[in-house]
Amino acid sequence: MTGIDLTLRALHHGEQHLAEELTAVAERHRTEHEIHHIATDLARWSTEHAQRLADTLRDHDVDDPPQDSSSGLLSTLREKAAEALGRRPEPGLLLLRDLRGLHLDATRNSLHWEMLAQAAQATKDDELLALASACHPQTLRQMRWTNTMIKQLSPQILSSL
Repeated sequence: MTGIDLTLRALHHGEQHLAEELTAVAERHRTEHEIHHIATDLARWSTEHAQRLADTLRDHDVDDPPQDSSSGLLSTLREKAAEALGRRPEPGLLLLRDLRGLHLDATRNSLHWEMLAQAAQATKDDELLALASACHPQTLRQMRWTNTMIKQLSPQILSSL
């Protein structure tokens, strides 16, 4: 297995993880409509990235074990927890923690996309470069969104405790 294959695998797992986390945050903060809707949209991007990476891994003959997806029961529990938390003063801190985690996950993926793009340029692999060029800008947008939300929400949440 080459370093490029390892990077593809790490990126595939990272995009799957980010999609799951964005979905979980969207469900956990369902009462925050902007967070819920945007996180749901951003999760779709990571899901699409993971699918494209899975296809690329198959093309490279690299086995990547499938990840378990969330069950319907888990979704229901998250939704009920979001409703309960929506009435307590602590959801702001939970939201900041969730946004920080999303930002770090997106940053990790961004670094892997950059590494993949650099390796693709060095090896003159146009397909990998096209993949990185198509997906990395969306990951950067995920990072910008989480950073912007942290900047907007931190002053009010942290000073009101």
